[in-house]
Amino acid sequence: MGARISRLENVADTAHLHPTDHEVVLVTGPSGAGRSTAVNALEDLGYEVIDNLPLSLVPRLIDGPPTAQPLALGLDVRNRDFAASSLIELIDRLTRDPRVQLTVLYLDCQPAVLVQRYSETRRRHPLAPSDSPEAGIEREIDLLAPIRARADHLIDTTDLTVHGLKAEVARWFARGQGPTLSVSVQSFSYKRGVPRGVDLVFDCRFLRNPHWEPALRGHDGRDSQVVDHIRADPRFAEFTQRVSGLITFLLPAHLDEGRSHVSIAFGCTGGQHRSVAVAEMMADTLAESGWAVSKRHRELERRAAADPSATGVQATRMDCV
Repeated sequence: MGARISRLENVADTAHLHPTDHEVVLVTGPSGAGRSTAVNALEDLGYEVIDNLPLSLVPRLIDGPPTAQPLALGLDVRNRDFAASSLIELIDRLTRDPRVQLTVLYLDCQPAVLVQRYSETRRRHPLAPSDSPEAGIEREIDLLAPIRARADHLIDTTDLTVHGLKAEVARWFARGQGPTLSVSVQSFSYKRGVPRGVDLVFDCRFLRNPHWEPALRGHDGRDSQVVDHIRADPRFAEFTQRVSGLITFLLPAHLDEGRSHVSIAFGCTGGQHRSVAVAEMMADTLAESGWAVSKRHRELERRAAADPSATGVQATRMDCV
């Protein structure tokens, strides 16, 4: 993960000389690197997002009335009149325009990981609809090389989750909100191993296991009957109280240290009941305390992927966006 600042310092030095009508972030990068996730994160931060606007229409947008919100424009090879040379010309034009404060955000990713993401989603690459994704990825990376060199911020999403990318975008583009810390809470099965990249891991396998109750086995930890069964464990209340106290003590310390994202994981044997229930409760507790919290349940996502009829599960992995 990395970010580079180049032209921003000059912009900051001259911003007081001209009134700025438009604060614009151009978001681009190879397909599958996370552009859609990044523009969604900007929208959550209060940006007005326009995705896949034809390049020829961007100047007309700028010539319009000043905008109350900053703009985030998602641009990539799927734009109707996209050309690398045209995008470079647009960047130069907006850079010279005193009404515009421009930032170019480039989402980068290692080719092998892009290939893996395309394989997982089975989508065709826009530059190789009848060829292998590898060929399209190679063409696109070569095509975008001059734009990558012009980026003000470069974020490498190779090892980032969706939550990690959103946190990185917030770190650079949160406006007037001061330092922020996003928290992701997830559940998992120890059978499949501890998730990569987590900061804090808590083991829930000592709690009462609903799996051994036939009436509860087919439900997951979001079901009220399952939750009641787990709560009946005499150790449950003290466990959740102690864990909650530890987490709420640690998060401000991580924020003071400059961290932008903390990932907390709860595990049990199958990742269906106890870890899900505790993760849900902890996410709600942290949200009520004012923290920006996202949650996911890894094994429920796997089950939903294997059984499309399963409901109530939202996958949050980095897809080809």
